[in-house]
Amino acid sequence: MEKPTPDTPIREPTDRELVLCLQNGDLGAFDQLVKRYQARLYRVIYGVLLHHEDTNDVLMETFVKAYRNMGRFRIGASFYTWIYRIAVNTAISHRRKFARFRLAGGSGEGDDEERTPEAFVDESAGKEALRRIELQELHRELDQALGQLSEAHRAVVTLFDIEGLSHGEIAKILGCSEGTIRSRLFYAHKRLQQLLRNYV
Repeated sequence: MEKPTPDTPIREPTDRELVLCLQNGDLGAFDQLVKRYQARLYRVIYGVLLHHEDTNDVLMETFVKAYRNMGRFRIGASFYTWIYRIAVNTAISHRRKFARFRLAGGSGEGDDEERTPEAFVDESAGKEALRRIELQELHRELDQALGQLSEAHRAVVTLFDIEGLSHGEIAKILGCSEGTIRSRLFYAHKRLQQLLRNYV
């Protein structure tokens, strides 16, 4: 058997291979799946919740649910579709469960403090500081606009516009038809254009 040379790229295991390893007791395989999907799932969950602290909680809950149900995962199915569905459903359930405890209009406590523009300290960085402020304002406006959509519409927008998934992939994740996805996207995009008409 030919030994790999130092220049030979190391092949990353597929999702299926990692799931098989995990089902056979290799916990390290689950760590690899978490590293592979945590950033992508965070974006999807935040797109539904618009709240960073809750997003972290739901992300952890998503991986716990995935781990507990891994034995029932059907080999041959799409792992990312399966775990995206868990993430979206968990996020929607979380939002509905705790909605009455949240004040309307906020995108997350402490978010603005994390984005304090340090460029104000240096006068030569005035243009960069202004750009940061404009981006922060746009981010807040986008969060508020998304907050006026339903959980289902936010999920579709996040999966399509941010994650770049196809209509068919989103339909599998959300368990509905492609026609429903197209309809939700059309409505969501039209509504966002109305809400963000000063920016687009």
